[in-house]
Amino acid sequence: MERLYRLPVDTEGAFHSEVYFINKTVLMAVKWGTPEKVRFIDPLTGTPLALGASGEMNLQVADSRKLLVKLVGTMKGIAWEEGPGFTKSLQASFRPMIASAVKTNLPAVIRDEAIDLLEIDGRLDLISSRLRDTISSGFEEYGLTVPQFYVTNIVLPEDDPNFKRIRELHTITLQTRMVQADSVIKTAQAQAKAQYRTAEEQSVAAIEAARREAERKVIAAQAEAQAQRMAGLTEAEIMKAKGYSQRDVLQAEVQKAYAEGIGNMGPAIAAGGGGSGGVMGDLLGLGVGLAAAKAVSPQIGDMLQGLGGFSNAPATLPEIPDASADVWDCPACGAKNIRSKFCPDCGGARPTADTWTCPVCGATGIRSRFCPDCGTKKPEAAKGWTCPSCGAENITSKFCPECGHKREG
Repeated sequence: MERLYRLPVDTEGAFHSEVYFINKTVLMAVKWGTPEKVRFIDPLTGTPLALGASGEMNLQVADSRKLLVKLVGTMKGIAWEEGPGFTKSLQASFRPMIASAVKTNLPAVIRDEAIDLLEIDGRLDLISSRLRDTISSGFEEYGLTVPQFYVTNIVLPEDDPNFKRIRELHTITLQTRMVQADSVIKTAQAQAKAQYRTAEEQSVAAIEAARREAERKVIAAQAEAQAQRMAGLTEAEIMKAKGYSQRDVLQAEVQKAYAEGIGNMGPAIAAGGGGSGGVMGDLLGLGVGLAAAKAVSPQIGDMLQGLGGFSNAPATLPEIPDASADVWDCPACGAKNIRSKFCPDCGGARPTADTWTCPVCGATGIRSRFCPDCGTKKPEAAKGWTCPSCGAENITSKFCPECGHKREG
């Protein structure tokens, strides 16, 4: 069959065919660059500048049929760089597209992202990502894809006077920011110090106020205690001047109540009493030595003789002292015929020349049995007697001033 086909066409075969081998691995580190400078207007100063850009990218075949139909044609093959024979260079084919995409989009990326030219090296990753999105669509039309696209270098116009002025302005701006930051720090420190000082002053003021309040309370308490002490001393001095003490006042109250009780017995006896036994018991139990009891003693005897169960012999009553004996007049209020040691009207002590001097504190003119200043017992008080009924000691009168018991013997 092959021999028959070869006769009319005089060729090696009736059907001509070619086989292409497509390498679909990723082609790494394919270099690219802009042949000319990119015109750029600085958005901060409005100054025109010329920038250059270069880098690398990775290529990979995504659609083999599309690549062969649009690029191979009748050539023997394709490669990125120039090759022998009819091999077509992809580098030469895509260089205009890359340069156009970079020139068009690089200024826009810098402007949209507000990238400072003096800090552009720190934003190369953002610029690379934005440029890859734009360039990839051009390669996809020919069955190629760009997995990675890198901008590795941005060439700045270091010799351009406009760029030098931008650099100076940037330096001034940076210094201004540093001064402002330093001012903010100093202001914050001053505010913190002022707040600390205010808090410290408030704390000191609060402590001082508390101390003064405590001192005021202490002074008030001391003043109150001193006033009470002075009142007590004044009362003691008044009593001392009058010749009696607080204990004498209490004894006078007892004796006054006792005398009033004796005085109330007269009307009860005159009204007949509740019975002879009750009246007799009151008279004998109290041991009364007052003039009123002595005055009514004959009538009491007649009453006892008329009662049944008693002998006709006159009743024997206790010895009643003379009512006119041992009485005195109060020099303070003028009360007459006082039989107690203290005046029942004003409480004044009975005047007596029997005064003594305290051997402990040296108080003089003492009329009571105990010193009103220190409480020392009067030396002569030891010669008195002790009441067997209530236990009162150093009694010098015939009757106990506490319970009225008569001294025996």
